[in-house]
Amino acid sequence: MANRYSFEFFPPKTDIGREKLKDIRKQLAALNPEFFSVTYGAGGSTRDNTRDIVLETKNAGLSVAPHLSFGGDEESDILELLNNYKDAGIDRIVALRGDIPSGTGVTRLVYARELVEFIRKHTGDHFQLDVAAYPEIHPDAKNYNADISFLKDKFDAGANSAITQYFFSADSYFYFLDACEKAGIDKPIYPGIMPITSYKNLARFSRNCGAEIPRWLSQKLDGYGDDQQSIIEFGNEFVTELCHILMEGGAPGMHFYSMNQIDPIKNIAEAVMQSHP
Repeated sequence: MANRYSFEFFPPKTDIGREKLKDIRKQLAALNPEFFSVTYGAGGSTRDNTRDIVLETKNAGLSVAPHLSFGGDEESDILELLNNYKDAGIDRIVALRGDIPSGTGVTRLVYARELVEFIRKHTGDHFQLDVAAYPEIHPDAKNYNADISFLKDKFDAGANSAITQYFFSADSYFYFLDACEKAGIDKPIYPGIMPITSYKNLARFSRNCGAEIPRWLSQKLDGYGDDQQSIIEFGNEFVTELCHILMEGGAPGMHFYSMNQIDPIKNIAEAVMQSHP
């Protein structure tokens, strides 16, 4: 069975960004990924923009999976969006809890399990559903086992597979898979792969989302100071090797976080996809 590869974009806010994304998407499409995914802002703050990029990608003849969460939206709004996607021939969705949108008065999170149940209730098996997984545990989780239990709930509700938060330790992924198997999870869990282009930005983002940067890696990257080129070259080499280790260890594919940049993710993906078709 062929490995599954996919790339993630976020919806650009400007016309220049949209034109740039078209070019990036065209270049990455030449690698024949299974699909592209498009993120969804907190509380649906990018809902219309996400939908536009999703439909544009679909109209370009490419498979696309919109990210979706309830946020502050009513069930009727989400159902309308689902039907729009279904009518457009889209058959994948990345179903997420999302974040509480600030300044809206929304106080209750609608968990991904509830969204999966809602999608299955109204659209049956039309959509292939991916959910999020956290090898290093979600920042809001009570403990390791509780987080795995939440993941199992999402699968039990009808999810087909999961995509992980990015990580930089292969051991954390493999240990997580073992723990999931012991919990009765038998669905594929695809590693999320993040390129390293800026240590400062990566460190800040990682603190916010709970991704661990191993101390040795942090020290290595910090040692480059403002030498951005060396950070990119080392990051490219390190992340590519991480991908090879994951694939050789049995990962079913990869989900690449492009950050709407062609490099270095294209170089990393090419190396991995050629070695592990």
